[in-house]
Parts: sequence; structure tokens; C-alpha cells
Amino acid sequence: MAEFVNVAVDAMGGDNAPSEIVKGAIDAVNENNRVKVYLTGKEEIINRELAQYTYNKEQVEVVNATEVIDTAEPPVMAVRRKKNSSIVKALLLVKDGTCDAYVSAGSTGATLVGGQVIVGRIKGVERPPLAPLIPTEKGCALLIDCGANVDARPSHLVQFAKMGSVYMENVMGVKNPKVGIVNIGAEEEKGNALVKETFPLLKNCPDIHFIGSIEARDIPAGYADVVVCEAFVGNVILKMYEGVGGILIKKVKEGMMTSLRSKIGALLVKPALKNTLKAFDLEQYGGAPMLGLKGLVVKTHGSSKAVEIKNSILQCITFTEQNINQKIKEKITMEED
Repeated sequence: MAEFVNVAVDAMGGDNAPSEIVKGAIDAVNENNRVKVYLTGKEEIINRELAQYTYNKEQVEVVNATEVIDTAEPPVMAVRRKKNSSIVKALLLVKDGTCDAYVSAGSTGATLVGGQVIVGRIKGVERPPLAPLIPTEKGCALLIDCGANVDARPSHLVQFAKMGSVYMENVMGVKNPKVGIVNIGAEEEKGNALVKETFPLLKNCPDIHFIGSIEARDIPAGYADVVVCEAFVGNVILKMYEGVGGILIKKVKEGMMTSLRSKIGALLVKPALKNTLKAFDLEQYGGAPMLGLKGLVVKTHGSSKAVEIKNSILQCITFTEQNINQKIKEKITMEED
């Protein structure tokens, strides 16, 4: 059998750790025999969780880590002081080459800091962005950046567009992905100083398919495959997506229970409706990769359940097998030549 894709998983991070994290890891290895998971955290607790499941023992390894970084802790200080934490131990496995990728539902700040300080950036990458997939009418789009770089510069956004294009083409199979920059109108002269300065740079970038500005209402329609913005805007878009999606699903379900007729109708449309709503479930897309690092770092929601952890682990397989980091490196190097 070919070598495993090795994924370090922070078993102690997130609201539902360690039970949902371990379950997601086991679901991943049971679904795909090409992945091996290294669970970092308190060994006795993880082993207690693992005892509930049947799985190939060659695909799971426990790495003891006695400390946990809480979300409220200052990230830089926590990463420096808690060398034996589940987050730092997992990131070190990527740094030393034992693992190809890292997945965590724990502290976002510690993951972002650790990703840059421990794993390190690809040469030429100015700022690694967080880039989650979000559902659209046509499938999905990559939102880049959604949380790593609030004060981005135009050159950062150009690199985001390039890295996002590499990801969508090679991981998601979208040929010549369309790139749009988030703006308050379609006209080139609109926008704040950052957007106005970035627009012509993207327009004159030969190795991306830039389609111009995209308004927030056009994102769900799938106008662009790569949605470029700085992290403040991106995070607002992501959280609005999650909030509106949750409310819509709730209201649809409530509406179907209002009368006997609606309940009968609900039974008839339930299979089709379930498939439709599933397309707008963010959990199925896994976590947000932090692009531009020497190894793959994936951050999932703090409230992640097993299905999101599983999908985050499985997305690491394609990322690694498609050699995305090397392709990003080549794309960024082209820009410097």
C-alpha cells in the first residue's frame, strides 16, 4: 500500500473535545485507508475515547500532551509557554515532517500564531490567509481571507487571489477559477482605499481569471469561485452566512409543522429538501485551510462535531496528494521573477 497521508489532530481543542474530535478521526480512518491520524492530547483521556471504537490500529497514533491552550489565553504567550500543549505538539509534528497536515477546533489565535511561528511560511508568502469553502448556488466558493489578516495590504490580497486559485483548481477541480474582490458596487471606482488600490493589481495579474468586483449578495449565487477580501470583511461574511443559514433552516422546519396539510407535504418533500439543505451545511466542507505555510494547517469551528472533523481530515488527503504547497510556491515565485 502507498504511504499514508499523516494528519496531526488536536484532540483537546474545541467545545466538544475530546469525544467529537476522536469520533471524527475514527470516522475518517474508517472511511479512507490512505490517512493516518496522530491524536495529540492527554493520553489516558484519548485512549478512553478510542476504546469505544473499532478501527485499524495502524491508522491511529496517540501523542501525549499534558497541557491545553484555552481560547481566552493570549495566543503568542500561550504558544511560547505551553510547549507541551496539544496544539503545539500537533504543529511540531508538521514542522518536523512526521505529519503532512494539522487539524484543530481549538484556539484560532494559537493556531494562526503557531502556524506561522512553528510550521513557517513558504518563501515569498507575505501573509497566510484562512480560506474556508462556503456554499453557493453553483457548488462552493473559497472565501479568502476570513480571519487571519485584518489589516491587509494590496499585495497581500493579490497573493490571496493566486493561492485561492491554486486551491480551487487543484483541490476542488474548478478549471480557471473566477476571482472576484468584495466591494460595495460593481464599478471599478467604488470601494475603500484598499479595494481601489488592489483592483488594478488584480486586473493586471496575468495568472488569475479576475472578473472584477463582487457584491456580498452575489456571493451565494456563485458569481466567483475565489472571493477575495481582508479578514474583517471575510469574517463578517462568514458569520452572516452561518447565521442566516441556520435561521432559514429553522424557519423552513417550523413552517412545515404549522398544520396537518403542511406536515403531510413535509413528508412528501423531505428527501428532496434534505438534499437541498445539505448543500448549505458548512460542516460538509470541513475546516478552513491556512494557505501559504510549509505544511497544511486547517482550523475548524470551535463547535465542530465529528462530521466536520472527519471532513477536515479527509480534505488533507487531496491537498497533500495534489502537492498544493509546491504549486503555491511556484505561483508566488513567478510573481517575484
